[in-house]
Amino acid sequence: MLQSSLPFALAGIRQSFAASSKGGLGALSGRGYAFTAYDVGDSTNIKWHEGMVPTADKEKLLKQKGCVLWFTGLSGSGKSTVACTLEHALLAEGRLTACLDGDNIRHGLNNNLGFSGTDRTENIRRIGEVSKLFADTGVITLVSFISPYRADRDAVRARMNPGQFLEIYMKVPIETCEERDPKGLYKKARAGQLKGFTGIDAPYELPEKAELEIVAKMDDGTQRSPGAQAGEILAYLRAKGFLSA
Repeated sequence: MLQSSLPFALAGIRQSFAASSKGGLGALSGRGYAFTAYDVGDSTNIKWHEGMVPTADKEKLLKQKGCVLWFTGLSGSGKSTVACTLEHALLAEGRLTACLDGDNIRHGLNNNLGFSGTDRTENIRRIGEVSKLFADTGVITLVSFISPYRADRDAVRARMNPGQFLEIYMKVPIETCEERDPKGLYKKARAGQLKGFTGIDAPYELPEKAELEIVAKMDDGTQRSPGAQAGEILAYLRAKGFLSA
């Protein structure tokens, strides 16, 4: 019975798909077919797939809460250095982390992007989506990008679950950053050899609601070490319950 009815069933499916190709999805929706696909940006006829293991279950497994530590600040402010120092401290405590560095990401995922305003925005959008994937898996994700535009950083925050995005502003004066100048970029920018450099001839928009502001010097002028700066962030994570689940 099943074998004899199969050709008729297949014929019906073929007719249905033929109708959809002529009249679009609406041609089938009126015949009792339920379509719940939708468009997102330039992606059409997609739908979020449910049924994955909840983030909370992964966090219980890891004994930590997934989050994004978004280090922002001028070139030379210590974003990558402090992020790497913090990652080592977290590893010593048995925490699972991912460290996403702006220069490193441009070696692969974002190597087709330049430094125009449009490309900078896309650079941050992409890494924001990647960092969300890590955080939703329960990973403590450290992201060190200049990310000069406030709207771009806020857009990443808006994509996260409440409390999952922690903006860490490396509050270091440009004079100190120029003194460090680890890649010689300030010197090139001042000489006119590098255009569109953040802090020189391109803007950096200060955070308005950063969870943490990390300074380079104490009030008495004493220089703070990367370890001390990372320790401040580690204490914050512990106090806010990110190191337990």
